[in-house]
Amino acid sequence: MTFKGFAAALLISLSLGLSGGAMAQQVAPINVNTADAELLQELPGIGPSRAEALIKERDANGEFENANDLTRISGIGEATVERIRDEIDF
Repeated sequence: MTFKGFAAALLISLSLGLSGGAMAQQVAPINVNTADAELLQELPGIGPSRAEALIKERDANGEFENANDLTRISGIGEATVERIRDEIDF
């Protein structure tokens, strides 16, 4: 193997090692009962209007007890709930 080939292989190995470590990093779940609109928007499928609707629903009718409670919000259905279920907390 030439030095050039060895250097290329080393760079590829390092790149894969670094990206694998970053992908394995876990993020703390977002508490939907305390999060502000900006934090809620980090959830897949939750944009500015849904984040605001979630906060209004929470303020008007009390905290959410489980993921299925989020379907009380117009525009959040079962598919969205399933997408974010592992990323939320109560």
